[in-house]
Amino acid sequence: MAIMEISVVPIGTESTSVSPFVAECVKIVEQQGLTYEVTSMGTEVEGAVDDLLTLAAQMHQAPFTQGAQRVLTIIRIDERRDKELRIAGKKAAVLKRLREMGIER
Repeated sequence: MAIMEISVVPIGTESTSVSPFVAECVKIVEQQGLTYEVTSMGTEVEGAVDDLLTLAAQMHQAPFTQGAQRVLTIIRIDERRDKELRIAGKKAAVLKRLREMGIER
């Protein structure tokens, strides 16, 4: 299991707003039935690396079908083989450390 963070940025559109493009990309993730989380700067998705790379290609193509003339896609993949990796688990680990430091979030 791996986690991919992906940011798909359409360039050369009629508006400075990208939310319609982002929503279409997230719809593709939703259709795959994968666990994901939308953040202010990208989307995190859990899955097998091969599935995530296929998904990234589909997400990259989506803005072109909506009229974008250029698309910039940034992908980061975190894969652990020593234990299960989950979005929620990574966040929980950091929050636990913060609590140990006396910082509540």
